[in-house]
Amino acid sequence: MDVSWGKTNRDDVQGGRKKQHTYRVSVAEEAALKVKAQQYGISVARLVVESALSREGESHSDRQALIQELAQVRTLLSRVSSNINQIARHANATGDFPADATASVAAMRQLMLRIDDTVRGVSGP
Repeated sequence: MDVSWGKTNRDDVQGGRKKQHTYRVSVAEEAALKVKAQQYGISVARLVVESALSREGESHSDRQALIQELAQVRTLLSRVSSNINQIARHANATGDFPADATASVAAMRQLMLRIDDTVRGVSGP
């Protein structure tokens, strides 16, 4: 279960995308759309779709900031997990293994899965 934190394309949809929409905008509106899309690092088409389907009061930048923050938290948890692994190695070598270490590792794994699910949930359409 791998989450791509830096993916710039929208997730694939089973069966593909079969509908196409055409819309008309003024030259000024097109320029504004291009500027905003460039600010977010996405295409104008993706900007239009995400804007139309986003939750009320939620902007693309808000969602990206949340995803970035969650990714950083997941990285920290991964580092802590490595520390737990080192404790386990020490425990195996010395025979001194804390009783709550197994529960701590299980709780960490569950938390990391929750973070992955949350990131997918806020990643948008």
